[in-house]
Amino acid sequence: MNIGEIAKRAGVSRSTVSYALSGKRPVSEDTRQKIQRVIDELGYQPNASARALANGRTNTIGLVFPPAGNHYTGMQLDFIGSVTEAAAAHDYDVLLSPSGADSDRSFQRLLGERRVDGAILMEIRLRDDRLDHLTALDFPSVAIGRAAHPQGHWWVGLDHTVLSAACVHHLADLGHRRIALVNRPEQLLRAGYESAHRGLDGFTKAAAERGLTVRTYCCGDDAASGLACLERILHDDPATTALVTLNEAALGGLYRGLAHAGRHVPRDFSVTGVVASRWAETVTPQLTAADVPAEQMGRLAVDLLVERLDHPGTPARHHLLAPPISLRGSTAPAGTRHADPAPGVGDTPTDL
Repeated sequence: MNIGEIAKRAGVSRSTVSYALSGKRPVSEDTRQKIQRVIDELGYQPNASARALANGRTNTIGLVFPPAGNHYTGMQLDFIGSVTEAAAAHDYDVLLSPSGADSDRSFQRLLGERRVDGAILMEIRLRDDRLDHLTALDFPSVAIGRAAHPQGHWWVGLDHTVLSAACVHHLADLGHRRIALVNRPEQLLRAGYESAHRGLDGFTKAAAERGLTVRTYCCGDDAASGLACLERILHDDPATTALVTLNEAALGGLYRGLAHAGRHVPRDFSVTGVVASRWAETVTPQLTAADVPAEQMGRLAVDLLVERLDHPGTPARHHLLAPPISLRGSTAPAGTRHADPAPGVGDTPTDL
């Protein structure tokens, strides 16, 4: 079924049908209703490419999201799902592009062929050439993450500096004096991933403020790496009593390593970090954590992009989120090997 057949059955010209569909020129209400009745009877759906040529919009947004390693982590999949659902609510489709740099072919096709109306970028680095490239082209985009100099950009960010510091202060308040940080993989830190750098910065500054003895570790995004990392932590300093993790993919391995070492959580060892709530709740005991609001961040990013598309020239806006720590069951006062967990620390989360 095509526009020509609709025009024939409605008794109008092809151009009149095109104008009625695109809204580029006024069409009388009687004619528009006649055309609409034929469309409803035939179940006509405009071809996406033809519609894009007619109104300059594809009703598709690009999600530029390179996997950090060989696979997407659980948190990354949460973000992909949240963006897809939020886009559908605005009647947009999503095209996923696994591009890590502005020179990637996938990224260039996305822009050069105008396959999308705008783009959401993830896995942001402190110095991110993709952001610079899109800004130079004045291509509508929103970042989920915050570059070193975010002025003039549209973005939604999680304040990893504040959140990792909050985890340190929580542990220090419980009396822990020797704490480890389990960060993202070393290659991501070298590449300048902002969450890894800002999380490290918040951790080290808070630890210095509280006079703690700390060690920091990079860890692969999988359970086996988490297990190996925990073994290194206890080998390097057996007196370590707590850790903060920015790596949810390694969480299961960290717990397994503590079990192998005979360290009970939280009686002998406390664990906290920055993790999506549904992943924090998959371990036993459930993780006391600053819960990453992936669904909210994806929705906010899509809302900002749609606003930018609908209102060109609007000054850049952003959202910086810092959710509270949800107290669950993985932290307790230091030196409580024969005591119960701290009051209020249980399986039902409360905010700190």
